[in-house]
Amino acid sequence: LAKLIDEGELREQLDHIRSLSLRRNESTWLRGNTFYGKRQMFRSDFMEWFEQLRLPPYHLERVGDQYELTFEGAWPEVMLWEIPALAVLMELRGRAVLNDMGRFELQVLYARAMTKLWEKIEKLRGDPALRIADFGTRRRHSFLWQDWCVQAMFEGLGDSFVGTSNCLIAKNRDLEAIGTNAHELPMVYAALAEDDAALAKAPYDVLADWHEEHEGNLRMILPDTYGTKGFLKNAPDWLAGWTGIRIDSGDPATGAETAIRWWKDRGEDPTKKLVIFSDGLDVDKILELQRQFVGRVRVSFGWGTLLTNDFRGLTPDDRLAPFSLVCKAVKANGAPTVKLSDNPNKAMGPQDEIARYKRVFDVGLQERLDVVV
Repeated sequence: LAKLIDEGELREQLDHIRSLSLRRNESTWLRGNTFYGKRQMFRSDFMEWFEQLRLPPYHLERVGDQYELTFEGAWPEVMLWEIPALAVLMELRGRAVLNDMGRFELQVLYARAMTKLWEKIEKLRGDPALRIADFGTRRRHSFLWQDWCVQAMFEGLGDSFVGTSNCLIAKNRDLEAIGTNAHELPMVYAALAEDDAALAKAPYDVLADWHEEHEGNLRMILPDTYGTKGFLKNAPDWLAGWTGIRIDSGDPATGAETAIRWWKDRGEDPTKKLVIFSDGLDVDKILELQRQFVGRVRVSFGWGTLLTNDFRGLTPDDRLAPFSLVCKAVKANGAPTVKLSDNPNKAMGPQDEIARYKRVFDVGLQERLDVVV
């Protein structure tokens, strides 16, 4: 990326992010809007803190042809760097490629990209049971392109398009803001665990705290941080009463079948549970999973990068093709963090700690899957 993105331009964007705070109309929207059927979801003390928030400093260093970008500080502040940092890197990379293109070449490029997305939407039409949301902010082509994609989805799919995880676009387009908890929470809780017993308990401690704070469709289990199979095997029974599960790594059909068996074993009716698929989705996989699980569970999709950044095959040498780019916690109070995932190609952390976590969470042989986006 350092070959493409000018360091001065990157610093300018990151410095700009640090200058941002909630505007009055954004704060009013957050304070007064209905989220997940709940009025005033955010407590006033949280909103007072959030309104004053400025993101903490960053550390940027060029290492060969790459950048090393890190953030250090209080967890409630540094965790909020993830989305804008990734979005800026992806958009600056796109701008660098587009900068070499002429006016008509650019017009044709976007005409082809618009046609490509609309053809996807046409393939998704016709199933009234389909439920799909935009989860594509982090690795989008650009903000304006994501906004166009969301509008196209809304016009093309109607009630089947249930919202976007981008709160600004949700506010501006009068759509639902929608999402789930993320992997960073169990990663940090686990890193703070004092011994193996506390480590084994950490993923459930996260959700116990979440249970106190949220209800309804926000009670979604994200079980794959340290392996779905082991997580469900050792999960407390009260978690089976939650609304559903998000499948975010490994083979999605296998993950959903595992969840269905788990609910049945605990006396729950899977047809009333929500399964959100959100890993590496594109149209054919969405349609395949919809056919396989509709009627067996409530199916929904969080469509990410291949909704908001699918320029594959549209430029010479495929220079605008999306790629996997993530930002995760690496330390908590000096202790290293680990993410195992259901796909070992997504594992993160020091090798000795990865081995320890696999032992504690009884993670056996895993299937390696290509990480596309």
